[in-house]
Amino acid sequence: MDVLTPRDVPLGGPRAMKVRRTLPQRSRTTIGAWCFADHYGPEDVAVTGGMHVPPHPHTGLQTVSWLFSGEIEHRDSHGVHALVRPGELNLMTGGHGISHSEVSTSRTTVLHGVQLWVALPERHRNTGRDFQHHVPEPVCVDGAEIRVFLGSLAGVTSPVSSFTPLLGAEVVLEPGAGVTLAVDPSFEHGLLVDTGPVRLAGTLLAPAELGFAAEGNTTLTLANASDERARCVLLGGTPFEEEIVMWWNFIGRGHEEIARAREDWQNASARFGTVEGYDGERLPAPELPHSILRPRGNPPRR
Repeated sequence: MDVLTPRDVPLGGPRAMKVRRTLPQRSRTTIGAWCFADHYGPEDVAVTGGMHVPPHPHTGLQTVSWLFSGEIEHRDSHGVHALVRPGELNLMTGGHGISHSEVSTSRTTVLHGVQLWVALPERHRNTGRDFQHHVPEPVCVDGAEIRVFLGSLAGVTSPVSSFTPLLGAEVVLEPGAGVTLAVDPSFEHGLLVDTGPVRLAGTLLAPAELGFAAEGNTTLTLANASDERARCVLLGGTPFEEEIVMWWNFIGRGHEEIARAREDWQNASARFGTVEGYDGERLPAPELPHSILRPRGNPPRR
């Protein structure tokens, strides 16, 4: 079991909120096709200003928004205007290019959740724009309440489609509860702890830590090591064998591809479309580094 600790980063823009990022790291780029994990809150938006991310671009990925509390207004260049609410999945596909904005609503007092990205495989990474919404019904197993928003777990399968085999689920554990879940042995898994601590296969994970378990497990045991309810997000997928370049909001396969995407965004190319209804300027791209962006993969399997 590897334990990945988070680092604090600004989410973007002049009113940037701080988030805790556990993926990617130098020691691990992906878990399955999951390539990015931001964990934020709970934060009082009256103090922090909440989330305010102007229109910005994406390529080669899908975004997965999952809230524990609060509400976020989503607008994108696919023409979607939607609200992100607790317990509801919003999945946006960028593919060749999309842009969107994210702003916490005036009804939000406490903002708390995760923002996740999924890398698209080579054959699908230039796919068209798309948006899917799903409200999973909770299932209770041995003191655990589980909401499966992607893939299959605990006898529940999400209807949301993905381009690689994936698992995504929120798991809430009662005080002192433990649950053993049957999982696909071809998957590697990550457990992001929101409130805890929680033990994954015997390893204690503190809040905001991400535990990684390699493929080969037929079951995973999660145990609440506290006397209060614990909450975590279980991610999984078959190992993503492709090396990727991640820079800013783009995923590609080489430096030139990333540079071209940046230039297209800066020049307001039709590639990324227009976010209608957002009152404000787009988020400009940062300068590219002077060094060549190199593809990164995961360390060799043990």
